[in-house]
Amino acid sequence: MTGPANTPPDGKPPLATGDMSPEGSTTVVPINKPKLDYSDKKVLCSAMCQCQTQPNIGVDGRRLKQECVSGRLKALDATLQHTSPYKAEFTYDMTKRPPEPFLDKEVDTKARTLWPGWTNTLWPKDPSRPPYKAGRGYTRRPDVVIVKDPMKPPTQDNIKQVVEMKFPDDEYRPRQREDYIVIAGDESKMVPLELKDCDCNQREPDKSKVPVEQLGPAAAILGIIYMVVTKRPPPVPAY
Repeated sequence: MTGPANTPPDGKPPLATGDMSPEGSTTVVPINKPKLDYSDKKVLCSAMCQCQTQPNIGVDGRRLKQECVSGRLKALDATLQHTSPYKAEFTYDMTKRPPEPFLDKEVDTKARTLWPGWTNTLWPKDPSRPPYKAGRGYTRRPDVVIVKDPMKPPTQDNIKQVVEMKFPDDEYRPRQREDYIVIAGDESKMVPLELKDCDCNQREPDKSKVPVEQLGPAAAILGIIYMVVTKRPPPVPAY
């Protein structure tokens, strides 16, 4: 028996046919674009909205919005002893298949601390691998990788979604999106999040009257996430 009209036999979402490219091939675009879960979007949008209005300021006076977001998510991961589901700016070795993150030698849910010239030490001296050269795309560092199990490292089998967060005027670098799909393992797991996707005009509660410790383990973790990312007390739960 065949499925509904326009549904392919493999059960995957139908594809929309776009305009013809200059070479004459057809651009294929998924009809159902991947989205974030409500809770994931809430956390990441909270950080984006806060950093849009209160960014880090560089020594040259630049407003470092993306650095602000990654800093808050890294602080969150450290607060949760590197068991946050939101992994900010982990570096991946793109010469491996699947790409592998550079992990701390002792804590495999923590990113390896990289330093200027780190490739002289960490890049394997293997004749089958190209010598490291900057700008060749041998490594990639997604804005955020959301993991399925925060007790395990952000390897491809544990990746829920790869998120590229874009403030106004941010653009993709060459092959950036394609490489993030390779890291995620599936195009449906690569999700762009733009500031316009977040409701930054929604007013957050000024103060919570309930201590985080009294909310229970799961709610306490959510409370910690909220406080670290937004730098505000968690909202009062509705009863």
